[in-house]
Amino acid sequence: MLKGSLFLFFFSIATIDCSFGQSKVDSLNSLLSTTNDDSSKVEILLKLAAEYQYIDLAKSIEFLDNALKISEEKNLLYMKAFVYNNKASAENIKGDYSTAIRYDDQALSIFFQLKDSAQIVKCYNNLGTNYYGLGKFDEAYFYHTQSYRMGKSIGDKLQIAISLHNLGSVFKELGQYDKASDYLKLSLSLSKEQKDEEAPAYFYSEIGDLYMRKNQFDSALIALRSALTFSRTVRLTINELEPIILINIARSYLHKNDRSLARAYYDSASALFKKSENVFVLAKTDLGRGLVLLSEKKYKQAQALMEQSAETAHRLNAWTLEVECYKELSRLFEEIEDFKKSLYYFKRHQAVEDSMFSQGMQARIFQDQIRFETSSKDEQIISLTKQEKIRRDQIRKQDLVQNILVVTTALTAVLLFSVYRSGQRRIKINKLLLEHQDEIKKRSQELEQLNQVKDKFFSIISHDLRSPINALSGILELMAKDQITPDEFLALNKELRLQFGHTKTLINNLLDWTLLQMDKLKIQVEKIDLHVLADNNIKLLSSLHYKEIKITNEVAPLSFALGDSNMINLVLRNLLTNAIKFSEAGDLIEVAAKLDGENYIVSVKDNGVGISPEVQKILFEKTSGYSTRGTANEKGTGLGLILCKEFVERNGGRIWLESELGKGSTFFFTIKKGA
Repeated sequence: MLKGSLFLFFFSIATIDCSFGQSKVDSLNSLLSTTNDDSSKVEILLKLAAEYQYIDLAKSIEFLDNALKISEEKNLLYMKAFVYNNKASAENIKGDYSTAIRYDDQALSIFFQLKDSAQIVKCYNNLGTNYYGLGKFDEAYFYHTQSYRMGKSIGDKLQIAISLHNLGSVFKELGQYDKASDYLKLSLSLSKEQKDEEAPAYFYSEIGDLYMRKNQFDSALIALRSALTFSRTVRLTINELEPIILINIARSYLHKNDRSLARAYYDSASALFKKSENVFVLAKTDLGRGLVLLSEKKYKQAQALMEQSAETAHRLNAWTLEVECYKELSRLFEEIEDFKKSLYYFKRHQAVEDSMFSQGMQARIFQDQIRFETSSKDEQIISLTKQEKIRRDQIRKQDLVQNILVVTTALTAVLLFSVYRSGQRRIKINKLLLEHQDEIKKRSQELEQLNQVKDKFFSIISHDLRSPINALSGILELMAKDQITPDEFLALNKELRLQFGHTKTLINNLLDWTLLQMDKLKIQVEKIDLHVLADNNIKLLSSLHYKEIKITNEVAPLSFALGDSNMINLVLRNLLTNAIKFSEAGDLIEVAAKLDGENYIVSVKDNGVGISPEVQKILFEKTSGYSTRGTANEKGTGLGLILCKEFVERNGGRIWLESELGKGSTFFFTIKKGA
């Protein structure tokens, strides 16, 4: 669970001690029975709910429901928002993150009406935390960045630290460990400035998890033990963080093959979670205990716990846990040589993982990340600009003082000359410094772009090359065991051919993309017969695709152009492939070329699904990599159109499109006319 995920809000009543005290409960019940003020009743009910929150959750929810009833009947808008917050916290404790999100949205709506920026910041943070629990990391990233921005605008340094911590947790889940570590360390530093005693416990808990994902289990155990010590020292809510630390310690020991300690820590975590009635975390514990049994070859018991955990995860829409359950179940059935069930769970694992880490989600995170980091850099630039202005003002003042001293003291000609030369040297140095700053800024932008290209490259390799290879491996295993019928093989063969056709195109595009970025592709201008080029590509693609689509060549014979034949061939093939991908069976695709002054305008027209105006704006952007599935569920990488744009521009042309949803698309590019 992320730092700052649970909030209990009150008006005039001081923050309560979460330890259960019967005398305090009796006192609150007595106060509740004697007060006539509705607002005071709601406040007392919130306090009672807090007292029971980790002791008897059902009782706590009963108090919250009574508080909500009074708030709604008396239209106590502000109180109702706080009750919604507490209802969300209760659902979070139960592991029902979807319901928690619904209550947080209701609270956020009211705080927007009331223009309460401080509570809006906390609601954003809560929403990000709950989306993180569901495995929807793009939504989590969005809300945590919103929390950070608003926290910064109102000067709430504690909320800034919490938001940075939670952003570090999101980057950890996305596998960006260095960036995650930087955010977590920055959060800890800011938290210490605010004297937040809980911060070290959350920090070491996340760092321990990060080390574990990097397979550095000894370092993970050191960090997790520190987290456990800090959580007990500052008496953090025992049900909030300590069980998570215990689970991660158990996982570390399991990876080190110490089953007895792993089981002991899982049992301790399970005992704590049963008190909070958190079915999500109980499911995580069941999965961990199942893994211990799997390592001991106790397959039936392990299977029961894992399937129970998977069922709970699916019911709660907890994608992260669901993916992990399916992966481990696939491994279990592979060990007992039940390859059909192993393949079944592998496919479910792959389907949920593809939904979690879809290219749309990654693109949204990528774009949000660029906007967030760009805004941060803009703030730094503004700060530097102010400092530069102050520095220049100081220089002007110094020059003025020097001139006054020269006039009033009537220094000798030598002294005047010396002061003059000194001023000139300073101006020259300042000029050189400004030029150096511009050069550093330019290099920084180039490095950032190269880093984006690298991230895009590895993202595509990890998600688009893994699936067909794994599918082929599973089928070969089934064939080796004679566990696949000829009819099943024919069906799988067709699917594999489609997947490997996509993979072949992907590899070719990746290689061309890489060479292009390394500036290894050189333009070799030659005479190109556009009619023949179009004809060759039509014949090639007509023999490969499975849709009954007619492609006509409207390019006039002997239409000669000048350019790199290989590059123009790749552009035309990519545009035709896209047209096929987004056309229905029986549709018509037309390739044409017409003279426009000294250039040919080549066009590829289809009457397929069309493209929305919003998507048209980003199709050719290098940092977008936008892709969607075709009419027959064909996959793409988002590289094809980017390559087309760069290859056309390398040949001195330009590329654009015209499209309308439901009415098809036409892509155009220009190329110089041949002699």
